[in-house]
Amino acid sequence: MTRVFNFGAGPAMLPTSVMQKAQQEFLNYAGMGASVIEISHRSKEFEAIINEADELLSELANIPSNYKILYVHGGAQMQFSAIPLNLLNRKQERKAAYVESGNFAKLANKEAARFGDIDIIASSEETNYDRIPTIDPKLIEDEYSYLHITSNNTIYGTRFQQFPMSNKVPLVADMTSEFLSRKLDIGNFGVIFAGLQKNLGPSGLALVIIREDLLEFAMPNTPNLLHYKTYSEKHSLANTNNTFAIYMMKLVLEWLSEQGGVAAVEEKNEAKANLIYDVIDQSNFYLATAQPEHRSIMNITFNLADNNLLDEFLNQALEKGLYALKGHRNVGGVRASIYNAMPEEGCKALAAFMHDFERKSG
Repeated sequence: MTRVFNFGAGPAMLPTSVMQKAQQEFLNYAGMGASVIEISHRSKEFEAIINEADELLSELANIPSNYKILYVHGGAQMQFSAIPLNLLNRKQERKAAYVESGNFAKLANKEAARFGDIDIIASSEETNYDRIPTIDPKLIEDEYSYLHITSNNTIYGTRFQQFPMSNKVPLVADMTSEFLSRKLDIGNFGVIFAGLQKNLGPSGLALVIIREDLLEFAMPNTPNLLHYKTYSEKHSLANTNNTFAIYMMKLVLEWLSEQGGVAAVEEKNEAKANLIYDVIDQSNFYLATAQPEHRSIMNITFNLADNNLLDEFLNQALEKGLYALKGHRNVGGVRASIYNAMPEEGCKALAAFMHDFERKSG
């Protein structure tokens, strides 16, 4: 069987070795004569899985001891509700600041506005989100319960190169499309959350890393399974969690460790991205959509100067085994998502195809 290079934004490709290991263990996990999806979430075997996932995450991300690791139902968008429910009550004013750098940031602030007062302190909507907006530190007021950002924007191909800092306002970051793709100082954040389906595993679950002191501010009417303290106190097992997603994430984390950890993967990711950006920058045939100083190394977005050639570009790419390159419906064009699991060979194949398509069509 020939596998394609999957450039889809998510659910995204997983390391082949991870899927092969899951396949080998699927019918008979740890000699139990049962599948990993059949064993109880309260069994000693699954307890070992979730403990190993915690340990790997703590080591790979260098998570301080005063942070809790939670595995929360519903993916990243459910956290758009959970974040205000758990944090807005931190201050009497129930106000939060949001930075609008793309579509998912906009969805997050709209959802949060259902629970309190939301101030958009910076936005790049006027330039079609082609950059991360400039944030005036003076606008990060002490009365805010938190400041929310989306660190990497899958649709528009931008990311924060540096993060806004405040000694008094916790920084909350949606890192769904880039967590563990680059080194971070977790201690600079109050909360980090990420849906698994980009860099961590299959869809349907979110990872939440939260500073312990922030577990005490949930609104009184917060539903039990949106209450972060519920997950913290019950080791994310207040009810039956997505056990298979946690198991798959553990395998992905083992793979990441085998690659040399986050620092090594970040170096590879930058090299992979440069293979494609170099083709774009050296050509008038392809047009980058993100400002150079704001470019993502996870999601590369561009257009063709002659948009009439777009469908042919996508069709020929698919014939070459370059899958899911169509841009998001909001913006069109081309998007190459090159998360941790995308091998360098995939980026080389795309770059070669881009050169060849330009030569034949330009």
